[in-house]
Amino acid sequence: MNTIKFFTTVLLFVFSISISAQDNNLGALVTDRPDATEASSTVGKGILQFETGGLYETFDTNNMTFENYTFNTMLIRYGILDNLELRLGWDFVEGVTTVNGNKLDNVTSGLSPLLLGMKIDIAEENGAMPEIALIGHVFPVFSASADYRREYTAVDFRLSLSHTLSDNSSLGYNIGAQWGDDSAEAAAIYTLAYGYSFTDKIGMYAELYGDLPEDSSANHYWDAGITYLVNNDLQLDTYFGTSITEGQDLLLGLGFSYRIRKK
Repeated sequence: MNTIKFFTTVLLFVFSISISAQDNNLGALVTDRPDATEASSTVGKGILQFETGGLYETFDTNNMTFENYTFNTMLIRYGILDNLELRLGWDFVEGVTTVNGNKLDNVTSGLSPLLLGMKIDIAEENGAMPEIALIGHVFPVFSASADYRREYTAVDFRLSLSHTLSDNSSLGYNIGAQWGDDSAEAAAIYTLAYGYSFTDKIGMYAELYGDLPEDSSANHYWDAGITYLVNNDLQLDTYFGTSITEGQDLLLGLGFSYRIRKK
């Protein structure tokens, strides 16, 4: 798939649906993208929200370069109660390997394991008490394409917390654990994100995140990005980042989120 054509199609679709989006007293949508920090609130009963985009990653090691193109990072969120949402996600990935400047023919492509999960609101923000939500996911091995089928079924859970710092700034953070994927060992996971709104429509964030496996070296990353609220039901985003420890060399991405309100 041609990357330029893909992103052009996405942008045309985004601007076409922005015409039909509507406003009411729900306020602006709150998304779980583009950062690694999941929001500490659910979408609300009867609300259907789509969050998707594309990203590019590179990893360099021992004269080898691994490039991953993710053409769809779709997350679908649906509120079955005021404080409970169901979550379904999937990524379509294409991987390319280069050795000593020579690109190999064994390109990998397909779906990574599906994300199945839920999020539940636990507490509202009250003074120094943060807003809190609990999130859990499972990633069944059988749901992945052959090139991305892992040895173990992955599971994760996290507490998502956030504080309002001022009228235009906030702090969000996640604490949790994950199991499975390419290893059976458990790993603690964390995120910490600062968000700032320049205007009612334009915002930015900067974030640290990572994982600490039981028997392996810790992995730490950072990223930053900009969001643009087209209207209360449509948000665009773009971001970049890299790893602090050895690993990811470059992360680039863009996407959009769209909310369908109940009638």
